[in-house]
Amino acid sequence: MTTLDVQRHGPVARVYLNRPDVRNAFNDGVIAELCETFATLGADAGLRAIVLGGHGKAFCAGADLAWMRAMADYSWEQNRADAQALADMLWAVYSCPVPVVGRIHGDCYAGGVGLAAVCDVLVASDAAAFCLSEAKLGLLPGTIGPYVIRALGEQASRRYMVTAERFTATQAHALGFVHEVCPADALDAKVDEVVAALVANGPMAARACKRLVQDIAGQPITAALREDTARRIADIRASGEGREGVQAFLAKRKPAWLEPG
Repeated sequence: MTTLDVQRHGPVARVYLNRPDVRNAFNDGVIAELCETFATLGADAGLRAIVLGGHGKAFCAGADLAWMRAMADYSWEQNRADAQALADMLWAVYSCPVPVVGRIHGDCYAGGVGLAAVCDVLVASDAAAFCLSEAKLGLLPGTIGPYVIRALGEQASRRYMVTAERFTATQAHALGFVHEVCPADALDAKVDEVVAALVANGPMAARACKRLVQDIAGQPITAALREDTARRIADIRASGEGREGVQAFLAKRKPAWLEPG
């Protein structure tokens, strides 16, 4: 049985963790399938947005207990390989060129917080709860750390990684981790609203904007960076999509990517 439910509707893909009986907890199968799925979706030139969510009562509760029991007997080399697989999966989602919208409900714990952190836009139910719980088990959020610290911020990460306290969707929103918080019964409508905004934009421009943020966030504004950003905008202005977008705006018509075809 697949660990994911992958749906495709036109330019939008929806990927749901599909292990509701264990609150969508990770195991090696989930990790491998997520890695493969996002590599495949990222290579699809016709895809404009991906929604990442979970079936059942939770988004993702972290590591599967049965998997953790098996890991208790792993050697250092086995633990290293296992952790590398998780790191590779997180990178596959983070580096996917298609914008990813996280649909967060219920528990979002440990590795689940990492999976949320690699999304580009996070929409959460007001009943969602977050927890970087690793320290409670004598562990640390190693592979998810680079993404969580970027998304949650250094100061908040210091607190929630060392205390392993739960924090609410409202707190996550105040910290800038979550972009939108809404009642549970409005979650899908809010996700669809964000997806509609994404799909209205130039397909290549949206991908280029995602890459721009990833590449220059935190970088010093050097001459090399200024040259790089000038080159990027020149490239996209001279592209077919860039020319079409500007011409459509000036002519007060819809651009070609919004026209039925």
